[in-house]
Amino acid sequence: MFKIGFLTIDFIDLLDIALVAYLLYRIYFLIRGSLASRVFLGYLLVYGFYLVVRALGMELLSTILGQFMGIGVLALLIIFQPEIRRFLLLIGRSTNVQQSPLFRRFFQQKVETQTTWALQPLIEATKALVTSRTGALVVVRKEDELKRYIESGKPLDAVLSKPLLLAIFNKTSPLHDGAVIIADGRIQAACCVLPVSESDKIKPSMGFRHRAAIGLAEHSDAAIVVVSEEKGEIALAANGEIYRNLSVDELEQRLVGYLTTAEVN
Repeated sequence: MFKIGFLTIDFIDLLDIALVAYLLYRIYFLIRGSLASRVFLGYLLVYGFYLVVRALGMELLSTILGQFMGIGVLALLIIFQPEIRRFLLLIGRSTNVQQSPLFRRFFQQKVETQTTWALQPLIEATKALVTSRTGALVVVRKEDELKRYIESGKPLDAVLSKPLLLAIFNKTSPLHDGAVIIADGRIQAACCVLPVSESDKIKPSMGFRHRAAIGLAEHSDAAIVVVSEEKGEIALAANGEIYRNLSVDELEQRLVGYLTTAEVN
């Protein structure tokens, strides 16, 4: 197409640059505000220094840094495992046939009705928990299995009901600490341990439940309902974001909207 000095640039080169720029943007979007972003920046600085050293012909330092870079790739795969998983999940969501307009047109109304009916015990229990100022953390599975988090708690495999949720989160209950995980209309486990978000964008006023909800929302596609014990407020975490100060009706609308589509309405 055109030349810049001794470089010849054609359409494939421009496409290559655009794809790399988009990839870097998505990586930044996934890790921004977390500890992983600082690690990634540090790695880029070391890699840039390695390229300069190699260009200057410093063989000994180039060899040392080259070995470090080789090991560093493996280390990055381990460090960024949650972010890589989120990135692959993002790709999977974008190709999900359930999000196609054709699927939504013929099946979304039916799915939404079933989801609304199945979540009624949770909505009713949330209303009662807010009234009594009882803290709660409830995870509603979407597509991710959440197996490791279910195994971290006490297995129940019980039918979802308002009385059971209220009994679990009663302050005298041995199961009130941790999260309850719901899947397919059943309470899979209680007292589950969730990952705590390391994002520096979380307000200091948010407690442990909110940080745990955001943490799981960053690692999976689950929807997490939080009831604040101090303020009696309702929050919903999904897609790595948290929506606070919701009414019971707003919670139901956003929760059903997210579970039946890919968005928190």
